[in-house]
Amino acid sequence: MSELLQIADELYGLDLPSFTPARDARAKALKGTDLAVPVKALRKPATAAWVVNLLVRHETEQVDQVLAVGAALREAQAAMSGDELRTLTKQRRQLTAAVTTQSRAVAKEHGLKVTAAVADQVEATLTAAMVDAGCAAAVRSGLLVTALTATGVDEVDLAAAVAVPEALGFRATAHAAEPPPRPELHVVPDPDADAKARAAAEDLLESAQAEVDAAQDELDEVAASVAELEARTMQVQSEMDELRRRLAELETRAEEVEDELSDAEEARSEAETVLEEAARERDAARAALDRLS
Repeated sequence: MSELLQIADELYGLDLPSFTPARDARAKALKGTDLAVPVKALRKPATAAWVVNLLVRHETEQVDQVLAVGAALREAQAAMSGDELRTLTKQRRQLTAAVTTQSRAVAKEHGLKVTAAVADQVEATLTAAMVDAGCAAAVRSGLLVTALTATGVDEVDLAAAVAVPEALGFRATAHAAEPPPRPELHVVPDPDADAKARAAAEDLLESAQAEVDAAQDELDEVAASVAELEARTMQVQSEMDELRRRLAELETRAEEVEDELSDAEEARSEAETVLEEAARERDAARAALDRLS
């Protein structure tokens, strides 16, 4: 196991609110090493992804059962075994529903109430792991950062769904059940408690400030894009106004040309009438001349 995978395995096994402070503290401790940047770049998991990661570590047997049924289902599909396929499909639905229900209890034990929307995403992720072998590997890694959906036909972008590319093929470390509580012990207060608390608060402030700075940078970038788009909108509007003005001019010119055309056609008609009259007079004169001859 690479050191980055080992660190990721530890971080993605933490309670959700603890992830960012723990990640930043680990990156700070690794400052000056090759691991500092990739550790700092580890993304905080979405709530549904964190719940699935929690299941993988604390309900490992149930998750392995889900993945085993999924593998059997894919084999049955490949073999076109209708009866077995129907049985496994029914089992798949029952199992994913049961494990999703269990996920709510596990998450609650770790301080998070799972909403119906998050539960739907958890169930969709478990279903994806059953219908797609790649999704199964991503789920079993315990390093999900987003929920998964899969149809079994279209390819899933797994690289964007896990914390690190080498997560696929990795198996998250299972957590043993919590030991019974120890008897309460009374200890002498730590004389350095205030200093330690201040240091921890300073680290937390530094981490929060880093997130504020990152958010400000993102805001500045978006604001610049908005300003650019507003300028482009004004330019396009100006061009549209110019086109409308030009169109109005052309419509006026078209009306003038139509009037001129009407006058020209009327003059042509009159000329044709004069021509016809002159031709008749000529023909009459020629006939008279012929008679005299």
